[in-house]
Amino acid sequence: MSPGGSAVDDLATREQLSSLRGLLAMSILMMERRDEREVLHLAASAVPGLVRCRAVGVHLGPAGWEDGTTTLGGEGLRARVALQLAGCPRSGGAVDVPGEPWAWALPLRSVEEPIGHLLVAGPAEPSPSDLLLLRTLAQQTGIAIANARLHASTRTTNAALAETVATLQRKTAIHDRFTQVALEGSGHDGIVRALHELTGLPAGIEDRSGNLLSWAGPEADRPRRPSTTTRRERLADRAALAGRPIRADGRLFTVARPRADVVGVLLLVDPDGTAGEPETVALEHGATVLAIELARLLSLAETELRLGVDLVADLIGGTDGQGASRRAQALGHDLTRPHRVLVVGSRAHRAEPDALMLAVREVVGGGRPPPLLMQRGSTVVMLVAVRSPADRTPWEDLAERLRRTPAGRGCRVGVGGLCEAPEDYPRSYREGTLALRLAEFSGEQAATAYDELGVYQLLSEVTDPKGVDAFVRRWLGPLLEYDARRGASLVRTLSRYLDVGGNYDATAAAMALGRSTVRYRLSRIREISGHDLSDPDTRFQLQLASRAWFTLQALAEG
Repeated sequence: MSPGGSAVDDLATREQLSSLRGLLAMSILMMERRDEREVLHLAASAVPGLVRCRAVGVHLGPAGWEDGTTTLGGEGLRARVALQLAGCPRSGGAVDVPGEPWAWALPLRSVEEPIGHLLVAGPAEPSPSDLLLLRTLAQQTGIAIANARLHASTRTTNAALAETVATLQRKTAIHDRFTQVALEGSGHDGIVRALHELTGLPAGIEDRSGNLLSWAGPEADRPRRPSTTTRRERLADRAALAGRPIRADGRLFTVARPRADVVGVLLLVDPDGTAGEPETVALEHGATVLAIELARLLSLAETELRLGVDLVADLIGGTDGQGASRRAQALGHDLTRPHRVLVVGSRAHRAEPDALMLAVREVVGGGRPPPLLMQRGSTVVMLVAVRSPADRTPWEDLAERLRRTPAGRGCRVGVGGLCEAPEDYPRSYREGTLALRLAEFSGEQAATAYDELGVYQLLSEVTDPKGVDAFVRRWLGPLLEYDARRGASLVRTLSRYLDVGGNYDATAAAMALGRSTVRYRLSRIREISGHDLSDPDTRFQLQLASRAWFTLQALAEG
């Protein structure tokens, strides 16, 4: 070989070595990149430095042409070239690109699957060694892209895993906090306090009608009592049907319903709608604990109510007097304090005693300690503590509030005498029953105390009622017979007339009658009885006889 030939060969060898070093450096750079776009741009920019041609585009199969690497103009041209690339063999091959003397598709592959093609073009076909450099560059590019995708997938997987772990940690923290609330038995206040601290949002518990039962958060955000309960009840029903938290009126809320007739609404005040999945999870966990708490309270209330019913029955029945005090103390009641027996009844509720019981329970409320009451026949019997023998507050308040309820209209309250020992309760119950009956027969006020019955009390304590009955028949016999035969109310009209001092207008108002009707009835009373109603002694005897008759009727019915 000539010296000149040796120099040419040496130059070619040095150029190849330089190209190989450049390719090695480029491979290292590409492998360090974590973004596949950077890898592709490095590969495209490296082509002119390795051989006498240039990169005219990178096509990534279904993803299409990579932005910033394609010099092919026009959508039509790119589409025609892409169609050729789809038919290229696995090792690549020549591609017809208008305006380019020579173009070649270099396959980009990972170890497992094809990635796309690196399209190069030049004025003439490169030498086999240059083509080998291009193939090697494409191969290294494919490996670098696969590596970048692997890292991206790993980052995504790690991020998803981290988010999953964080979500599990949040859920675990929520679960642990509400488990602690349930174990501590901190009730409604503990539930809303935990929900507020976990979410950072004001939290509350309402009943089905929207009445706030417990609250945690700024006082300024405390919900007001709704002017109408219909909308709140409909929302509660909607949330119960949904079985998940729902949004309405700037609140996120859900329903805890351990039983069809027991509903608790757990809510977060969220006017800006910022509550997401963590807040929803906390709300759902809180609702579960609230349902458990409601079920516990319901069971406790029913147990206490049952025990209270048994206690009232034993006391007014005169049994277990010594044990009653201990049982009452266990329920939170002190029988050493003075009590009275109240008997609530209404002629309108004779056919529906349960409705009367529900009305009384609604007025009295759950409270602590639970009220001592029971249903007995068509009446409700209740034991109430009084501050002093002259204290009228318990029964007057009960009667007033009861009559304001739809189910309590027309109810009356009979109040027995004072009870200072367990053996006093049977007597007080009889007195309360008699007071109720007398109030119903005579049309007296809503609450009637036995101690204040006056002559009624005296007449009811007569040991031999036969004498009283004879007295009644002597003065009212013809009127009673007329009323029984005609279904009239002459005796009641007479009694009311005498009670108001012989005033026609007052009698008419008390009996809801017209003044002319009262005059007619009184005329018939004079005619049938033969009594002179203007005589003071006669009026006294007739008033006493009418009260005696009412007393006999009450004793007979009781």
